[in-house]
Amino acid sequence: MTERKDCECERNSIPLLGQKFPSLKVQTTQGLLDLPEHFKGKWFVLFSHPADFTPVCTTEFVAFQLRYEKFKALNTELIGLSIDQVFSHIKWIEWIKENIKIEGKPVSIEFPVIADDTGKVAKKLGLIHEAKGTNTVRAVFIVDDKAVIRAILYYPQELGRNVDEILRMVKALQVSDKNSVAMPHNWPENELIGSDAIIPPAMSVQEAEQRLQQEKQGSIKCFDWWLCYKKV
Repeated sequence: MTERKDCECERNSIPLLGQKFPSLKVQTTQGLLDLPEHFKGKWFVLFSHPADFTPVCTTEFVAFQLRYEKFKALNTELIGLSIDQVFSHIKWIEWIKENIKIEGKPVSIEFPVIADDTGKVAKKLGLIHEAKGTNTVRAVFIVDDKAVIRAILYYPQELGRNVDEILRMVKALQVSDKNSVAMPHNWPENELIGSDAIIPPAMSVQEAEQRLQQEKQGSIKCFDWWLCYKKV
């Protein structure tokens, strides 16, 4: 009978919602950074792109940069990533600045970009999907100021992201945290309740009765006891 030996094998499971963002040391266009420590006390959006010097990725980088101040107003930083080497990132950023102008002004990429030429970070975060090729897909990780992963998005290589939607998600998550509410479809422009937010459903008969009483008092509005909302 063969004796079975235990072995310790490194698990490369993809991070999940609600988990801490994994500790990573990364080479970027702004030097070596420790994640998530580098963004301590801030939210950050990490987004991967298939490759430098590609059309769709260029449009996305311009879009992220044009909204960078809006992200920073939400205490949120940006950081890009692909499996290109750092000199490729630097040259691509230079190309964007020299060739892309919006309202006559050059677009200068101000956020760092991770050069994951070994693929180690991409593997850790689940960014390479073999059925879609060997490059990173268009993934997005929204991480809060406690380094907790709050949202993960995956886009195919042929589909560019809507950066306004990512900005909306950051703002909605922050409003949700601050007010202990849930956010409706397309907040703050929902068809039913506009810019209001949803109160979590009542969990007892007594709480349901309280909701209806609160509605009578005008502090909240309800379609029924299980679907109530308020201004935020």
